Amino acid sequence: MELYELAVKRAGAPNLAEFQRREGLPPTGRPDGATWAALLPWLTGYRSYRVQAGDNYSRIAARFGTTVRALITANPNQDPLRLYVNQSLTVPLGFDLVPTDLPFTYALLTLCLEGLAARYPFLTIRNIGESAYGRKLPQIAVGLGPRRVLYNASHHANEWITTPVLLKFLEDYARAVSENGRIFGFSAQALYQRTTLHLVPMVNPDGVDLVTGGLREGDPGWAQARRLADNYPDIPFPAGWKANLRGVDLNLNYPARWEQAREIKFAQGYSRPGPRDYVGTAPLSEPESEAMVRLTELTEPGLTLSYHTQGNVIYWKFGNLEPAGARELGERFADVSGYTLEDVPYASGFAGYKDWFILTRDRPGYTIEVGAGENPLPLSQFEEIFTRNLGILTLGLAEG
Repeated sequence: MELYELAVKRAGAPNLAEFQRREGLPPTGRPDGATWAALLPWLTGYRSYRVQAGDNYSRIAARFGTTVRALITANPNQDPLRLYVNQSLTVPLGFDLVPTDLPFTYALLTLCLEGLAARYPFLTIRNIGESAYGRKLPQIAVGLGPRRVLYNASHHANEWITTPVLLKFLEDYARAVSENGRIFGFSAQALYQRTTLHLVPMVNPDGVDLVTGGLREGDPGWAQARRLADNYPDIPFPAGWKANLRGVDLNLNYPARWEQAREIKFAQGYSRPGPRDYVGTAPLSEPESEAMVRLTELTEPGLTLSYHTQGNVIYWKFGNLEPAGARELGERFADVSGYTLEDVPYASGFAGYKDWFILTRDRPGYTIEVGAGENPLPLSQFEEIFTRNLGILTLGLAEG
């Protein structure tokens, strides 16, 4: 499904030409510039609105299929009892913003983040750096508490399904905070006051775009990736791509016995840049892994969750290092998800983000391996994955 098809579906139109007709545009059936401008609110989930004579929040909410509570949340500095003509309001539209039925691209990520920031102004979004090919690396912070946790996803390109897992959790959590509701049985407001969540939903945007179609033949980086893939003809292209566009596996690029990871991976045949398992020329040789280290040093979280795919398992320690409380919390994660708590296989046990965090901080860090099958996992697994991880993601806020 293309982005414009998602917008047309949300708008309730049978096709693009009918959407254009309803918007007073030439019904060409092609997504030109004017059409994209009309489609955009259906992708970001909000629109800007000028108050008209006789308006109040109830009438505006009814007109746009939203709620008074959503309007109050999106406009925290406006008095709903003192509206005036031509006043500007942000109006959230009445649907869940994060799609779970189409592959995520970097463009879709940026649209979702724009919409979440508009709907929930208490979210703070900033960039922590850039990818190898210049895409911004967004980080979201939510919460007021002194305890800090850091969640990340999509270190590996063909594990992109982990990105909507984190974004869907963020949306559900922000909504629960705004409505004074509960999430996985916990008071969202209590979690918000107690813990600050830092979230990096797409560590490897270049690689993700290569796998999901956001990057296409002729785009910058595509030809280089194709050449690097030719070094490993047995790995399908682009579905087998895990690395960034420089051919470095980001989750093998951290200074946590990196030399041992290099020895193992070189022995396995991954001795030069390619789709997977190349460790780079040195620890933190890549801007994406370097940005994650900087963020961690800035926020000093007490807990990290790194989301990957394959196996329905939770990895919780680095070598023989077992941070205090890590086993007990890992067992709780296993209980609420049905995943198993395991040691990392030796051949994959070095130079990952979780490894570096445990080695340098001696605090609980976990790699959560969701789903089972062949990467990239099909979206048909999303609902089960999200359901099984809601408890982990919430407990991380409560006990991290």
